[in-house]
Amino acid sequence: MEKGKVILINGASSAGKSTLAAAVRDQLPEPFLRFSFDLFIDSYALPKLEQDDWRKIRPAVFAGYHRCWPALASAGNNLLIDHIIEQKAWHTELQALLTGYDLFFVGLHCALPELERREKARGDRGIGDAKKDLSFVHQFAQYDFELQSEDGLETNVEALLKAWQNRQSPSAFFI
Repeated sequence: MEKGKVILINGASSAGKSTLAAAVRDQLPEPFLRFSFDLFIDSYALPKLEQDDWRKIRPAVFAGYHRCWPALASAGNNLLIDHIIEQKAWHTELQALLTGYDLFFVGLHCALPELERREKARGDRGIGDAKKDLSFVHQFAQYDFELQSEDGLETNVEALLKAWQNRQSPSAFFI
């Protein structure tokens, strides 16, 4: 069975990763599953926990979540993943898990004032999460392609699709 391909979009909370991923998925010439940790949240898969209890199980939840990706891709599924790579250790772990896959690593940037505006408008994120994410999310990553969220969805979808078609191997993700 042929392994699936992976497009991984990394960026701060409220940068527009999920919106971009959904729009790109709908225009790709072959089927891709859109995968995001928000899907776990939105589906009520996670238990309701006090903050201290969440801190205790969080490492295992994310370790398992990351291991879902190669399981799905090894079964032949193409994946379009939006994620916040929070730690250098996560990047290192994902490099090991995804070695051997056709992976395209995309950085989605967004200026802090716009992130904060979106965060407030959404109402479903902790105020200050985007600012915290922005302080680290692009620090330990080399990207195959980078986008600026403020350029607009249509422009970014078109640019990402073109870059995906012209991608080079190996991915900068593994460097």
